[in-house]
Amino acid sequence: MIAPSRRPPSPETLALLETRRSVAAAALQAPGPNADQTQLLLTIAARVPDHAMLVPWRFILIEGAARAEIGSRLAQAYRDNNPHMPEEKREKFAAIMGRLFPAPLAVVVVSRPVAGSAIPAFEQELSAGAVCMNLLTGAAAMGFDGIWVTGWAATHQAALTILGVGDGERVAGILHIGTAAEPPAERPRPDAAALTTRWSPPG
Repeated sequence: MIAPSRRPPSPETLALLETRRSVAAAALQAPGPNADQTQLLLTIAARVPDHAMLVPWRFILIEGAARAEIGSRLAQAYRDNNPHMPEEKREKFAAIMGRLFPAPLAVVVVSRPVAGSAIPAFEQELSAGAVCMNLLTGAAAMGFDGIWVTGWAATHQAALTILGVGDGERVAGILHIGTAAEPPAERPRPDAAALTTRWSPPG
């Protein structure tokens, strides 16, 4: 009889998963992943549950000089699409759009459910969410920091056009990856025990 294959325990991996936390994009700086590390990150990101192997997601990378260029375009798009907003408030948020990509690398994960598939769109969208989480975990394993965000740039049609998101696609997340300017403080976490029940037969 052949013994079942079992991966050996990895305390280091468990410690990383237990302590990983997000870092605000504005607090991320160089160094970021190099070309080889970025390719490995995308390979890790793509290794997710994907019912029927539909690959219902893709990546858009924003790095180097493209960060300032796309920020400028998003800032102007925000102004153009909020003409009735008080000017001071409009300029405040336009400036945020202009500084949206401070980290060395941003990965836009685009959800693109396969229409007509027997696999529900919801399951396909969950797969895109798993891609985002794999990116964060992979970045942490490489020694980098990151955050998963959405917001106006991930939802407004003008911003989606600038990003290059097509019809039938949605942004599952914008993942900013770099190095934290300083170690992030911990934040309160849910009590897993309080959220857990064990099923038993009714009655």
